[in-house]
Amino acid sequence: MGARLKTGLWVRAVIRRISSDGTSAMVLKKGDEDAGAVLIVLRDREDNITVLRENGSDWVRADVQKSGLDEYLERQRRYDPDLWLIELEVRNVETPLERTLGSRRADLDVMH
Repeated sequence: MGARLKTGLWVRAVIRRISSDGTSAMVLKKGDEDAGAVLIVLRDREDNITVLRENGSDWVRADVQKSGLDEYLERQRRYDPDLWLIELEVRNVETPLERTLGSRRADLDVMH
């Protein structure tokens, strides 16, 4: 397993990049600067949601219904107090944004 970028640095870079195209991006919960995991809540203008979670070096969509979002996020916070929560307002939650997020693993991003 290769080196990982510090989470705080990665989160700030992603938010800056995402915000540069007019997408609203905010940190809902700041986690550990160095090694916290990241969950990303995608919300569109119709108030549809989906949650992206890290799975190794990839991003996958968590099976979370809108009605259970708060409970899911609270469970994740209790499980991992170092967790970062980010929310992005996107045009459509079905658009595969996870392909553009990149990985926190530095060796994988160099190869792409």
